[in-house]
Amino acid sequence: MKLKKSIAQWFDRERICRVASANSRGMPHLVPVCQVVADGKIYYASASDGRKALNLAENPRVAVTVDLYSDDWTHIKGAMVQGMARLYDRGPRFRKVRALLYRKYPQYSRNATLDEKDSVIIEVTPLHVFTWGLN
Repeated sequence: MKLKKSIAQWFDRERICRVASANSRGMPHLVPVCQVVADGKIYYASASDGRKALNLAENPRVAVTVDLYSDDWTHIKGAMVQGMARLYDRGPRFRKVRALLYRKYPQYSRNATLDEKDSVIIEVTPLHVFTWGLN
């Protein structure tokens, strides 16, 4: 499944999202990441030995959320994607998504270089999408 265009734009426009994963024993892990969207899928990066990557290597089920809070609850909005993760540690997909991340977040190339020696690109293929407050 690919994200609908409006949801893909919502995820791509926002600067940060939260990613939940769990290891094979079910221990949850929730962290903010910098994401891009391409071809209806969500992508982000991790160190190869980072908990995000290690969990997804054991258990590829993942949830990704972007939300905006407001004290006026009529303006709260967000989306959650539940999906399956695939890790890329090298190759054309790694380099393509790295370029997209570097374009959206220029500080990546200066402060957190993504190298095929020690980083992975994580691709999230949506299975279920839930939204609230979005048109």
